[in-house]
Amino acid sequence: MLSDVSHTLRNERRDFPEWHRGRSPYVFWAIELDRTEVRARVKVLQQQLGDLLLAGYVRQPHVTLDVCGFPARVPADGEEFAPALLEAQLGALRGRAPMPFEIEIGGTGSFASAPYLVVADCHGGIAALRDCLAVDGRHRLSGPYVPHVTIGLYGDASPAPMVRRRLEACVPGAPLRCPVMRLALMSYRPGEIGGRLDCLGRFELAGRAMGWAGGVQCALDFAGA
Repeated sequence: MLSDVSHTLRNERRDFPEWHRGRSPYVFWAIELDRTEVRARVKVLQQQLGDLLLAGYVRQPHVTLDVCGFPARVPADGEEFAPALLEAQLGALRGRAPMPFEIEIGGTGSFASAPYLVVADCHGGIAALRDCLAVDGRHRLSGPYVPHVTIGLYGDASPAPMVRRRLEACVPGAPLRCPVMRLALMSYRPGEIGGRLDCLGRFELAGRAMGWAGGVQCALDFAGA
């Protein structure tokens, strides 16, 4: 968190082959929040914090729930996942996912690497979804979990006290209450820092059914790995 460091972390716009090693896409579960009122709020804050942020961040607003990783028929490391992971997660979602619920988007906060909008799990729906995605009781997303909507990525190592003052001066407006009807299996190309997200499929909470993008049974390619 920003309170734990002296400076923000500098992000850079480059490929990271030492991490992805040519693998793509990177897959994760999220709540999509690409709504007019959320986009508007993120845009205002991007403008207010613009000189602190890395240019070119265009990801749609969302709340990350958990990560899957790089698809692989036979995973070679902890960054990869096999079809069995998705099958187990979908089975858990069909069995015990919550019914549609609401979340609340409020004020600003910050990690060392990125400012964000705080998300309140008003009815415990986010926690329930994460419980379904935690196969064998473990989450693949490392570190303490903080539900949030990313505003952007810091572009330089700026003094944390100054950044905190800038964030405190931002007035996002009244909290936004957003209905959550579904969760999405999403992906991004790891060589594109802050690039747009692709939706592979959506799980409807009320209907307990997964719909794959384009009507395909599974949009992921596990072949050859």
